[in-house]
Amino acid sequence: MLSQKRVDMENYNVGDLVSEFLYQMDIKDVFGVVSVHNIPMLDAIGRRNFIKMVPARGEMGAGHMADGYARATNGLGVVFTSTGPGAANVAGSLVESRFAGSPILHFTGQTATENLDKNQGTVHDVPDQLGMLKSISKKAIRISHADDALAQLIEATTIALTPPMGPVSVEIPIDIQRTNIKRPLMLDQIKLPNINLQIGDASSLDQIESIIRVSKRKILWVGNGGKFARNEVEQFIKMGFSVVTSALGRGVVPESNQMSLGAFNAVPLIEEFYKTLDLMIVVGSRLRGHETRDMSLKLPHKIIQIDIDPDAENRTYKTNLFHCGDAKKVLGELAHRLSNQLSTDEEWVNEVADLKIKIFQDYKKNLGAYKDFPEIIRKILPEDGNWVRDITISNSMWGNRSMLINKPEQNIYPVGAAIGPGMALAIGVSVGSEGKKTIAMSGDGGFMLNLPDLWTAVETNCDVVFLVMNDQGYGVIKHIQESMYGGRKFYADLTGPNFEELAKVAKMKYKRIDHANELEKTLDEAVKFSGPVLVEVNVHSVGEMPRYFAPPPHAIKS
Repeated sequence: MLSQKRVDMENYNVGDLVSEFLYQMDIKDVFGVVSVHNIPMLDAIGRRNFIKMVPARGEMGAGHMADGYARATNGLGVVFTSTGPGAANVAGSLVESRFAGSPILHFTGQTATENLDKNQGTVHDVPDQLGMLKSISKKAIRISHADDALAQLIEATTIALTPPMGPVSVEIPIDIQRTNIKRPLMLDQIKLPNINLQIGDASSLDQIESIIRVSKRKILWVGNGGKFARNEVEQFIKMGFSVVTSALGRGVVPESNQMSLGAFNAVPLIEEFYKTLDLMIVVGSRLRGHETRDMSLKLPHKIIQIDIDPDAENRTYKTNLFHCGDAKKVLGELAHRLSNQLSTDEEWVNEVADLKIKIFQDYKKNLGAYKDFPEIIRKILPEDGNWVRDITISNSMWGNRSMLINKPEQNIYPVGAAIGPGMALAIGVSVGSEGKKTIAMSGDGGFMLNLPDLWTAVETNCDVVFLVMNDQGYGVIKHIQESMYGGRKFYADLTGPNFEELAKVAKMKYKRIDHANELEKTLDEAVKFSGPVLVEVNVHSVGEMPRYFAPPPHAIKS
């Protein structure tokens, strides 16, 4: 409970309420950029000093930091922006957090109530800011009356945390932030909302149970909505299920588990394996086009889909049975019914384990000079360390697959497939994971998009090794141009900084890798250092990047 001695009861305003509310929600860190239209809220946070404010160098980076923080803590992320251009700057990061299903509270200011929606040209005034925020957030709320503020803060938090989770924007006009109110007595009793997740229709559960009983060769495909159902998935493994995941579902069980095929969900060996199965249960996954070759991947004939979102039914693949319910509760109930009646066949376990070995061996052959990078990084990164990536060839080829993940909180990457969020995501992850080491891999092109936040990393002394794969351009784009556009590489070559000099200016440690055999020693030294380190991998010296892009047949014909 917040000490009453720290609260000025005579000058208690809505900004103070926002600060105390976040404290009651057990928020320890927030991210943002201070501005004329959010000072009352941030001033209250600063005066109380119960919550740490991390000042980003731009709103986009601040939003990605809040997103990374939410994913690493499996909790609520908070970002503050100004209104108008400041609110617009955070748009990309809110879009990403919605892709990832990250619960984010985005607080933004607004011009004074008397000037709202009149196009009077007041400071930061833009037409229909709330409409813009509604288009990119799960919901956008304007607090128009000071007396309604607490109820609307509770509503916003509940919506953000209700699956499918996502960002909620809260717009508070500057005069409302400054309005003095009576401190709500109920504030001391408020806690994070208890989201009542439904298990779903009982008759549907009966059908799933019956189908599982008669199925022999079974697999779970686990996505974002099921990634925290570790105990339940482990029980399914004991009942004879193999496991494959989406890239965002990784770590639901440690990927070292011999029955887990990880995120190798669409390689040729797996597609052949799917033909031999008599049941796939898809748990909390979109089966996104990005991971199923635009829904051309051939899945088993019989598919059961479990999802908390009723709109997920048949969204990408037509399924034999759709069950609307919470993944963890549904799997738990089915395991309770079946766990003492089904067992694992040793031949089946050996088959899956052998397949896994073959997949890794075959896939490694495609990685050229970088074939040992996943194993080396896994060896160097502590077991509880975080693996953050930006969109880059290295992540698309092996970062999302071959580098084994132990827990879902350790698996952070841009789900929306945009380049640039990696650095800021890593800063948020490091702040939220309380001292656990983070390795953040990016390309030089993506790294440059949020470059000012390198100074945020230094200021916060975040424990991150920034592993920059420097090929002096947009390597992914070049591969696509080579495959589909006659090798014409327009606009994909970049002039970048001298990264060693950049590290000196930012006052952080720097190391460089020119040969693949230097990775283990150099990365080990960087990881042992406390604080941010910039490690540059000279791609032109180490070797050609693995080929990222193989166009689908229809793309070649066109």
